[in-house]
Amino acid sequence: MSQSPLPTDIALLNDLSQRDVECQPDCDLAVDVGERVEEQLGRVLDLLAVEREAPSDATCDAPRQASAKPTSEKDLQNLELSIVMPCLDEADTVGTCVIKAMFALEKMGISGEVIVADNGSRDDSVKIAEELGARVVHVSAKGYGAALMGGIEAARGRFILMGDADDSYDFSQAHRFYEKLCDGADLVQGCRLPSGGGRVMPNAMPLLHQYGNPALTWLVQKMFHAPIHDVYCGMRGFTKELYDSLNQRCTGMEFATEMIIKSTLFKAKIAEVPITLHPDGRKAHRPHLRTFRDGWRTLRFFLLQSPRWTFLAPGVALAGLGLSGYALVLTRASIGGVVFEAHTLLVATLALLMATQLGTFALLAKTFAAAEGILPADARVERFVNRCTLERTLWTSAALIAVGVSVVAWQAAGWAAGGFGNLDYAQTMRWSIPAVGAIALGTQCAFSSFLMSVLRMARR
Repeated sequence: MSQSPLPTDIALLNDLSQRDVECQPDCDLAVDVGERVEEQLGRVLDLLAVEREAPSDATCDAPRQASAKPTSEKDLQNLELSIVMPCLDEADTVGTCVIKAMFALEKMGISGEVIVADNGSRDDSVKIAEELGARVVHVSAKGYGAALMGGIEAARGRFILMGDADDSYDFSQAHRFYEKLCDGADLVQGCRLPSGGGRVMPNAMPLLHQYGNPALTWLVQKMFHAPIHDVYCGMRGFTKELYDSLNQRCTGMEFATEMIIKSTLFKAKIAEVPITLHPDGRKAHRPHLRTFRDGWRTLRFFLLQSPRWTFLAPGVALAGLGLSGYALVLTRASIGGVVFEAHTLLVATLALLMATQLGTFALLAKTFAAAEGILPADARVERFVNRCTLERTLWTSAALIAVGVSVVAWQAAGWAAGGFGNLDYAQTMRWSIPAVGAIALGTQCAFSSFLMSVLRMARR
């Protein structure tokens, strides 16, 4: 049931509304900023007067503070929660988001801070955020992920809550994420989609996104077994310790999905909170998200993070195709009156060579990614590589090459014995194609094994 804000909440909001919004008579820009602050503050007061959830009962090991405002240097170094918002020309909404975030900290009674990670705004975003008490961190590297990286690295809380500054996420509900973090979760993912209990308000999500987000989420669930229902939700909480361990690389919109995938692969404890997605409150410009560009970049990142699906799965399929072709030719099988001969053998050999190449790509990618901390070490890869040492692989490769060269030499000798006359291609190709394939296969394996040894040497 909705209720009016508590007196302490009104005091906080009134304090925010009076904070440095006055200026000298000739300062037109400051007057404009003050008007924006008052307008956004008024919207939040109206919202809180209509709907307000009861205070959170969550408890953490850290003592609860009487106020969200740190009062000493020691308090600044021992904050509970940092709320981080990336910002690029968000003057229409950043004030509303900051006020809601500060209200949430006051409601929970914990020490915290609100950080606006500005990515080069040319409007009044920075001034509005500062007027309302947020700490502004200027991030020169461009990109959604870069802005968040800068804001999170500057955060002083042991827990982080991130969300967009377009007023589509309700920061006054921060306590729901905080409770899960207090219960031991490393990552608490928001979920806007009905499949995870969330809600999308009318006109809050474009029609294409309503189909694209579930599809991309399904891929994450199948490829990485991530226990989430909304991969693209930008509101989430996590521990600073988890973030420091993930070593994130993506500076664009893939930042959010990278966090989910890496947290899943590195066995972090993941929880989910259903939330409501509100319509974007910005009027000055359209959303920064570009549907097809960012959708492709997300899919590309999925493939880069999964050597098994990118390399191994198609390699296994090609190996099956190649072996089936060899079986048909060598057994002289006939299907529907069709006899498979040299041409089938040629295609089958190509398929086996491609399968071998993709298989070695999978091993090399896994080894490199583990060495760089991009992916966790895979015990199955370790066992395989320990058994297939450089020396063993070289001996096997040498045997394949020797067999292939011997068969080619035998065919050449027979041709010479016949006076280099016309050849029976159907017969000779049945031997020559596998022989040439064995030479190519042996060469591939030998040099790939050397490259694997180089990567493993760098890992140690």
